[in-house]
Amino acid sequence: MSANTTLDVVTVFLGDGGTGGNRLGVFLDPPDLAAADRRRIAADLGFAETVFLGQADGRLHIHTPAVELPLAGHPLVGTSWLLAQRGSPTGVLNPPAGPVPTWTEGERVWIRADPALAPVFETRQMSSPAEVDALAGGEPGVDLHVWAWEDEAAGRVRVRVFPHEMGIGEDEATGAAALRLGRRLGRELTVRQGMGSRIDVRPGPDGTVEVGGRCAHLETREYPLT
Repeated sequence: MSANTTLDVVTVFLGDGGTGGNRLGVFLDPPDLAAADRRRIAADLGFAETVFLGQADGRLHIHTPAVELPLAGHPLVGTSWLLAQRGSPTGVLNPPAGPVPTWTEGERVWIRADPALAPVFETRQMSSPAEVDALAGGEPGVDLHVWAWEDEAAGRVRVRVFPHEMGIGEDEATGAAALRLGRRLGRELTVRQGMGSRIDVRPGPDGTVEVGGRCAHLETREYPLT
């Protein structure tokens, strides 16, 4: 390969006041790439996730620096938002796990999915947000998801995620973990993750869970496929 292709960088799940947000690389119209090439590019970019979207068939591949995922929240929310910004809104995205509905409500983009199709985390409830914040890091060989109630009556939770097996030290905002937590708790949630990201969670129909958040565009640049 010797050509360039266009890379967009989006931040997803912005917190109130524009804090936090998890960077996402998106290739909206890349050439046909082998899985090994997609893995190499995702590792080179170093974002928590990078999306490769085939415009011809609408298929979407999601890569962390180490693995390809069947389903993930922040890549799907970010890609849906970017397509709408480019004048090509879609009602369905097609990752390997199958069709995922997506839509916009006000400033937030939403997806709806079966949490059972999302990556599996080692989930642990902590006694307080302070205990979550005190963690120095994750554990080798474990995709760790920790959480604690900030205000149980209001549905506010504090979360941190350390997906080491995915090649990520600590994830700033993790839609897949939010899907699974939404299934576990079965109620509307406001997730505060990382340095200030916000993920909105609510039950969907037929056992699904909906996650949504705010996005912003960071940059567009040419990426060399060499």
